[in-house]
Amino acid sequence: MNVETIVRVRLAGLAGVLSLALTAAPRSACADPVSELASFSIFDKVDLAQLAKSDVKTAHGPPMKNSRFLAVQSCYVAAGSPAQQIAALRRWNPAKYRELKVFLHSDLQSNPGPASFERLKNAPDNASVRSFVTATQKLSPDLQISKDEAKNFSAAAGGGGAMPPAVAAFWIDVLTGRTKSFVSGGMAAQPPYDHAGPSVRASEEVNGLLREQGKIRQQFSGLLGATAIGRGAGSLPAELYWELLDVDDHGVVTLGASYSRGGAGGTYQSADVLYYASGGYYVALTLYQLWPVTVEGKPSTLVWRGDMISSAELGSLHGVERLGSESVMMKNITKAVTLFRRETGGR
Repeated sequence: MNVETIVRVRLAGLAGVLSLALTAAPRSACADPVSELASFSIFDKVDLAQLAKSDVKTAHGPPMKNSRFLAVQSCYVAAGSPAQQIAALRRWNPAKYRELKVFLHSDLQSNPGPASFERLKNAPDNASVRSFVTATQKLSPDLQISKDEAKNFSAAAGGGGAMPPAVAAFWIDVLTGRTKSFVSGGMAAQPPYDHAGPSVRASEEVNGLLREQGKIRQQFSGLLGATAIGRGAGSLPAELYWELLDVDDHGVVTLGASYSRGGAGGTYQSADVLYYASGGYYVALTLYQLWPVTVEGKPSTLVWRGDMISSAELGSLHGVERLGSESVMMKNITKAVTLFRRETGGR
């Protein structure tokens, strides 16, 4: 699975124990970033000077009981302050890099309408997009839409091109409706994936991902609790976006939201959630913790990144196949972070 096109560098209420964690007070900044990193992540020992001279360091996340879930953690040192890194993340556009296989990327206003998704009509003519069009025209059971959304598709409009008018109109309607639901009611307001097969809700998938990673959930409880990832629409403003990308050689449209906030001592936390996908995966979440550090006398940032994904396809992988999928995820994250650091003048 081409996970980095799912988890871009850049989720209402979560039930049970998670809802309790999200109301907890945020962690205070640790005087020693390396020690705080070790307290919640897989990286128990990090040499800042060595890390600053190396590529991004990646590792398998802790094992999880649900076979649909997969997690990878990474850390690296970047030039400049955490505030500068957060600003660069906000500007980051993966569609600039062909190897990341993001065909279209557009930021959204807080109250988007159909016009916000007009670029979908100009999708490139390639095998991934053609596969996406064919799946839509057949209302494939692999499409992750609701039964009510499926009823709205009509091929009567006809037309040709890489993205026929009927297909574009259908997805513009789906994306507009789901974005408005997210803005008004958070993830719990999202319609289920129940067009074919069992009903799946993105909010429950995120709940499961975080519930199985208690230390990470606690580290980010304050941030998550203030967003639509937590309860309702959240209090932190979201930076919304949509993308058309490739997942395993199939075109996928996805909706995302990013959040960030500063903490004590110049630290920052950021969360990026892909809360809707037309196929390939149910939901994806990327969390960042950034600390200001000094390396070789220069202001720098220690970055921890956690990528989590829920996908039906992962549930069928075992043994060597699952390890291979994790390795590909780690490789693609390394690729994306390398491109990001290069663009932003990183080390």
